[in-house]
Amino acid sequence: MRTRLLPLLIVLMAAVLLALGLPLAISVAAAQQQKVVVDRIDDTARFAALAQFVTDAPSGSRRAVPDERQETLRRELDSYYGVYGIRVGVFYGNGSVMANAPDDWIVPQTGEVREAFGEALLSRRSHDPRQVWPWQRSRLIVASPVIRDGDVVAVVVTDSPTGQMRSRILRGWLFIGAGEIAAMLLAVGAALRLTGWVLRPVRVLDATTHDIATGRLKSRVAVAGGPPELRRLARSFNEMADNVEDVLEQQRAFVADASHQLRNPLSALLLRIELLALELPQGNEEIASVRTEGKRLAQVLDDLLDLALAEHAEADLRLTDVGALAGERVAAWSPAAAAKGVRLVGDCPPITAWADSITLSSALDAVIDNAVKFTPEGGTVEIVVASNGDTSTVVVTDTGPGLTDEEIARVGDRFWRSGRHQNVKGSGLGLSISRALLAAGGGSITYARHEPRGLRVTVAVPRNPDGL
Repeated sequence: MRTRLLPLLIVLMAAVLLALGLPLAISVAAAQQQKVVVDRIDDTARFAALAQFVTDAPSGSRRAVPDERQETLRRELDSYYGVYGIRVGVFYGNGSVMANAPDDWIVPQTGEVREAFGEALLSRRSHDPRQVWPWQRSRLIVASPVIRDGDVVAVVVTDSPTGQMRSRILRGWLFIGAGEIAAMLLAVGAALRLTGWVLRPVRVLDATTHDIATGRLKSRVAVAGGPPELRRLARSFNEMADNVEDVLEQQRAFVADASHQLRNPLSALLLRIELLALELPQGNEEIASVRTEGKRLAQVLDDLLDLALAEHAEADLRLTDVGALAGERVAAWSPAAAAKGVRLVGDCPPITAWADSITLSSALDAVIDNAVKFTPEGGTVEIVVASNGDTSTVVVTDTGPGLTDEEIARVGDRFWRSGRHQNVKGSGLGLSISRALLAAGGGSITYARHEPRGLRVTVAVPRNPDGL
């Protein structure tokens, strides 16, 4: 969720900063240029005031006959050009020179200078130049009319380089960019803190939900931090978990108590059956059937009690040699398999995992018992220990009749037995008990078809504590 929420916040903040930064950058550029234009306007106004008192008129040549005031004007223009490097000239209406600096600068026939000169001849200052950007090598042209007795007698034109102005604009933009980057970093940090603050309770809730789903019913959410809505959700979740745990505890207690309470009268009933059998002829089929059903009922009650204890038990996990333990179970079941004519083989290399050795042994006993029980004479049951990185597995395969897909989906359910195997001894609780005990330690038991025939049962346990 954080990977989806954080980019969205960053994009929105970047858009806001960009929307603020672009107008600010344009404003900085416009302000710098306006400052230069205002300076040039002041300069042209000063030169226009000096040129106003030059009385000579243009002759047929490019320059008029100079007088003292014109020489003063020329010195001012030369000094201005020498100090600032700005070309400046005062030109009569026909384009002839009153004074200029440098001496070779004249009004061209076309271009921006000519346009500004023409506007000034109409008795108005030239319009503001186009905006100059840092990547452009343009010049600023400003022209002002020289007015005497209400008539335009000449025009002052300045042609300014823009290198320094563009440098100032660029420095302003760099300052804005640095501010934008700093603001973006601050915004990203705030977004990280915000998403962490909002999503931390969600992650804790998700982890706690997983713990409860895997059998750690004591897990609870710490109601601290995060928005008020998530804190209320955490409290409600804890209340729900408490209620679920109470219900499950009551269910387990009921099963355990019922199993325990039924064992005493059942034991007395079996004892009476045995006494009654002494008074009946040997080989009575009815009494034998009653005795068998009584023993089966006693086994079911024992299994129910074991199941209740298994669902309530906590695993004692230790680093266990799964290969050695599986090898022991193969050796223990080999006589029973041989008595039935079933070949029991094992491939049990030394592989370690974190498991409760008693729980793992019981689970393997239940699985191997079923495999031997349902494998016909001459068949094979194979036990293979392997590791796939995070888990260690014990795979038990047989060559029995196997199960259909629908039956595989139900195998391991309480009291479930295949309709084809109802006449085989068992209560249908052995695999349920094994699954409950393995789940308490982070393990699992799964079922699949074994080709060409038979069933494949995989018992998996974690290889390290972090996998629990």
